[in-house]
Amino acid sequence: MNNNNRCLYQNSFRGFLEESDNLIFGIINDKYHGDTRSTTREAWKDEITIMKDVVSRFDGTDGRIIFEYDIPRLAKRIDVVLLYRGIIFCIEFKVGENKILEGDVDQVLDYALDLNNFHKFSQGKVIVPILVATNYEKRSTIIQSSGYDDSVINPLITGKDGIYDLIDMALKGFPNEAPIDPDWTISPYAPTPTIIEAARSLYENHTVEDITRHEADKVTTDRTIAYILDVIRQSKEEKKKSICFVTGVPGAGKTLVGLDVAIRQTYQGQKEPVKDEGAVYLSGNGPLVAVLTEALARDNLIKCRERREKKNKSDALREVGKSVQMIHRYRDNMLKKIKNPVENGVLEIDPEKAVKMEDAGFAEVEHVAIFDEAQRSWTQKRLADYLKRGGTYGNKLKVPNFPVSEASFLIWSLDQREDWATIICLVGGGQEINTGEAGIAEWIAALNSDFPQWEVHISPKLTDAEYAEGKVNELLKDNKRVIYSEDLHLSVSLRSYRAEKLSAFVHALLSFEKEASGLYADIKDKYPIVLTRDMDKARKWIHERVRGSERTGVLVTKESARFKPLAIHILPSGDENAIHWFLEDKEDTRSSNYLEDAATEIQVQGLELDYTCLLWDADMRYEKGKWHYYTFNGRTEWTELSGDKETKQERRKYMLNAYRVLLTRARAGMVICVPEGNSNKTPNGFWEDSTRLPEYYDGTYAYLKSLGIEEI
Repeated sequence: MNNNNRCLYQNSFRGFLEESDNLIFGIINDKYHGDTRSTTREAWKDEITIMKDVVSRFDGTDGRIIFEYDIPRLAKRIDVVLLYRGIIFCIEFKVGENKILEGDVDQVLDYALDLNNFHKFSQGKVIVPILVATNYEKRSTIIQSSGYDDSVINPLITGKDGIYDLIDMALKGFPNEAPIDPDWTISPYAPTPTIIEAARSLYENHTVEDITRHEADKVTTDRTIAYILDVIRQSKEEKKKSICFVTGVPGAGKTLVGLDVAIRQTYQGQKEPVKDEGAVYLSGNGPLVAVLTEALARDNLIKCRERREKKNKSDALREVGKSVQMIHRYRDNMLKKIKNPVENGVLEIDPEKAVKMEDAGFAEVEHVAIFDEAQRSWTQKRLADYLKRGGTYGNKLKVPNFPVSEASFLIWSLDQREDWATIICLVGGGQEINTGEAGIAEWIAALNSDFPQWEVHISPKLTDAEYAEGKVNELLKDNKRVIYSEDLHLSVSLRSYRAEKLSAFVHALLSFEKEASGLYADIKDKYPIVLTRDMDKARKWIHERVRGSERTGVLVTKESARFKPLAIHILPSGDENAIHWFLEDKEDTRSSNYLEDAATEIQVQGLELDYTCLLWDADMRYEKGKWHYYTFNGRTEWTELSGDKETKQERRKYMLNAYRVLLTRARAGMVICVPEGNSNKTPNGFWEDSTRLPEYYDGTYAYLKSLGIEEI
């Protein structure tokens, strides 16, 4: 009855009552991986005793009890699950507690929502979350539907003496539920974790198993990961250099693929890193790296405290930093090894600055480097200007007249290995959002001109217009070492688990494609997108939908300027601010959940929230059938983009992509707020606020409304 790795113990009600407390405790303790604290063991004993009393009072002919049921997406376990008369009871114990904390209520509600959203045999079932603070002297008195379009009941609270009464009340409230599938404990589990949740689970378990979709009829990250690992294996066996370009729709899991490959390659199923087999995940996205490393370090410290190990925050951050790093620091470490100044435009290692290793040569220690958002690598000009100034990452490394782009230098860095190497480039289409970002064409150009011996594996989607302006085929036509594979494209959005067509809708919306209205109609029931001109209504809409520890936030573009009249402030730059915005709970005013500080595309790219409010400012306006782009002078007026044709075209692309990024950050739904502007005039006939005229916003609102987006 207990040979199931999804839980530590399960049995029928009758079997549970017949087994001794000591036997049940022994099974749970033996199956638990890792060291257990004495308080955890004592809690298990109390829970067994309490649940035996509860279960003994029911007719248990069809009931089942499960202890410590695994919720991989949350990297936690439900203390007790009861499956009885067609109802799923999720019970979370706080042994010895005499008060109810909001965070504990959110925890048990999160479990119920996770089962409802992602656990196949729980979908459509009545799910009753119960929080038990064993010494609490009161209990809930009514069963209340949540009011959402599911069967998750509002959380119930009680002390240990009220558990039976709450379960009995639920059974009487829902007397005719269909039986639960007998294979419930091994039900297909198709979660769509946030990148933070996924990273935590990966880092803890060194495997991605069970935290991503596994339905055979869907494109999954598994196939992409398997292909990349096979390329790495071949490169090692055949002593060759290879590069993979992975494409994917927004939210498809590119970052998750990169983290997974880095951790699998480094650990290969072992508890400790495998010697000389390392891989490193690299990103130029400072907020993403900061939020991930902080989240992982916090978890690391919590687990150390549970094991009574001594470790400080600096040690935890340093340990996490072995697998997740800023690309600029990795790059600058290689820059320290070159001859400076660079002569004749040729990069060379200075043997007085670096030690040559037997296999690694003068390269860094990792065989495998994963570059996330590779399209954001710097142009030669931006990198040369950066190095001419001496850098900004603390190295003060001046290299005048640097000759190559960042992409070319990164390939050159791995090429210094004398045995083998593999580069993984994770590519987001249409997501270049900063001037000086070279796009994917620069990687292809560098491979063609300077590294023809490298084997190139690419997704066929890399030839689409949103990648390298559709010029990839032309760029690769003379390269004889190119292999195309569909396995390198992720076509299904994992972020928006309720709407796999979201990215297609956003693309159609921004491109004025006629399919936009139909795509909206297809997704609106499962993934609500609504429109308003009132920020108070937008906040209310979000507050009415968020449950448990779901995260919310306001988003604006970095070109936005007139948001203060709507009681919105821009989240200040700096990694520490992004950490607080994404990681603090809803009681902390620095949290995104307060809906006061708005993050920009720079701060949220690669990350996500459950519900978002996109505040659409006057920087990008729908006028006469197309988008027009404006910048604010910081004082009195908006001016349309100016400059030469090439500069204007580039900046328009970045501004359009900024909205593409912001429109694809929400996992469960979003509200778009296009302000009304200010139509008031002074007694002298002048506009009260000429920077927010209604005409700056009306066209955009009318266009979005014309797509059928519901107004609130």
